[in-house]
Parts: sequence; C-alpha cells; structure tokens
Amino acid sequence: MENCIFCKIVAGEIPSAKVYEDEEMVIFKDIAPIANIHLLCVPKEHFKLLSEVEETRAALLGRMLQKIGRLAPSLGLAEGYRLVVNQGENAGQTVPHLHIHLLGGQVLPWA
Repeated sequence: MENCIFCKIVAGEIPSAKVYEDEEMVIFKDIAPIANIHLLCVPKEHFKLLSEVEETRAALLGRMLQKIGRLAPSLGLAEGYRLVVNQGENAGQTVPHLHIHLLGGQVLPWA
C-alpha cells in the first residue's frame, strides 16, 4: 500500500525500534505506548481487517500468534501480556493495516 505507514516501516522507509523481524512479520515498539511494554506485531503483507482473512492469511496469523508466544519471555512479557486487535475506526484502528498490540510489563487493568 503506497501510503501505509506500516508498509513503509516494513520496507525500511520509516525507521522503527524493531525488536524482531522475519520473512512474514515485524515487531516494533509503539511510538505512543499505553503500557510499560507496548509492541506492535505487523504482518509484512498488507491487509486491513480480519474480514479480509482467507485461508492463507489465517495461517499467517496463526504463525504470528505462535511466534509471539515463543518470543514473549525475551520481550519482557514472561509474567503475562494482552493481545489487542482493533478493527475499524470505531474500535480505535488508526492505521489501516492489520496489527496486533502486545501490552504488558505491568499489571493491566481490565478494560
């Protein structure tokens, strides 16, 4: 996507504080954290909503979730974390590229 900030981060056009990257995804620090640890897990493939997830993308999301689970201790999330996927403007999605918020590093209030 030409004007997608996350696509530009994936392409290396915009710097980010990356903590992990592989061929399918990147994890970097959120620039406006709402928790002691606030990371964004972004697939390198551009799509906006879960409603756009077909079989191939579902497998990608499954691999992303597995990777988050394996990486959690090294990301400072061994004591627990919350995953959030905002869908649409009314839910607070400000970047139109599906992404997973990883929140932790503290006791999180119930939403």
